[in-house]
Amino acid sequence: MDFFLNSFNALSHGLIGYIIPFLFVLTIVVFFHELGHFLVARWAGVKVLTFSLGFGPELFGFNDRHGTRWKVSAIPLGGYVKFFGDESEASTPSADTLQTMTAEERKVSFHHKGVGARAAIVAAGPIANFLLAIVIFAALFTFFGKPSQTARVDSIQENSAASAAGFKPGDVVTAINGDPIESFTDMQRIVSTKAGTPLVFTIKRGDEVVKLNGTPQLREIKDSFGNVHRVGILGITRATGPGDTVTKPVNPATAVWLGVKETWFVVDRTVAYIGGIFTGRENADQVGGPIRIAQISGQVATIGLSALIHLAAVLSVSIGLLNLFPVPLLDGGHLLFYAVEAIRGKPLSERSQELGFRVGLALVLMLMLFATYNDILHLAAS
Repeated sequence: MDFFLNSFNALSHGLIGYIIPFLFVLTIVVFFHELGHFLVARWAGVKVLTFSLGFGPELFGFNDRHGTRWKVSAIPLGGYVKFFGDESEASTPSADTLQTMTAEERKVSFHHKGVGARAAIVAAGPIANFLLAIVIFAALFTFFGKPSQTARVDSIQENSAASAAGFKPGDVVTAINGDPIESFTDMQRIVSTKAGTPLVFTIKRGDEVVKLNGTPQLREIKDSFGNVHRVGILGITRATGPGDTVTKPVNPATAVWLGVKETWFVVDRTVAYIGGIFTGRENADQVGGPIRIAQISGQVATIGLSALIHLAAVLSVSIGLLNLFPVPLLDGGHLLFYAVEAIRGKPLSERSQELGFRVGLALVLMLMLFATYNDILHLAAS
């Protein structure tokens, strides 16, 4: 009896601790991504057949007054919007269906719209993800303010990049490569992404202003949940005393600007990491899939709702960026086809598009398998 009770408690903890936060985060991100496609399609006069959260068999749903089927499907790993004229959820056209459409049907068919309208509909999904992230970040800054802690150096590790650069206790970093530094967190963010990159630090040392040249070292660190990250480290620490950290109130306009900067930071860091994989500076073992997202969601949920919503914003940026990659099957692949169509004055042949989608499907599946493999290794090591 105790065995079954303990098993039930473990299962319940896993459900509440990982699956529910994961579904909460993913549902928000996917819903707004698909809503972007949906709203611009409606604006362009395209008939929307289906708006689905998830794939596979329908669990429940309803039809709106325009005839769109809104539904939740059994596999909660994404979603799709299916337009009139689409043969599949990937928005691939059916040549036979397109040729037999009446004039009235062509008016509401996605594939009979101009290339500009189609591109706008496809791009609206990733754009919605970026806008969602900006709104979430801005709301967090508005309601919780911006924590600030002077970028003061209190101690320096021996044989560190900071020691080699000539940092001294009491130094206050005011700028890096000419960009103003408002807090210790700002400095950490820049340094963490610049391992092996020479940086120029502007330092206030007493009444003097000096400049130091330092190159962050690549180190592996563990966060409070035991996750390993490879980041750039200077080797300086900041002691925190009473009143050291000040939360500054932020007005809505400033919050929006900070939301834009936060969103750009995630984009810049993601692109830099992907570029680092191809140049050999980064290891691809940090690429994660649904299992890793679920694990991180559960860990972040223990901090609080605001932290989980912050994670949703970060994930929204990542999914928006991923969908812009020029891979057939993703939004970026569709946009690539439309760019070719705009240049040629006519779309690619049906065979070329079909081949492209097959290649895209293969690439996406390989990426998912690789990410899942990394997730399993990560779980086994933790």
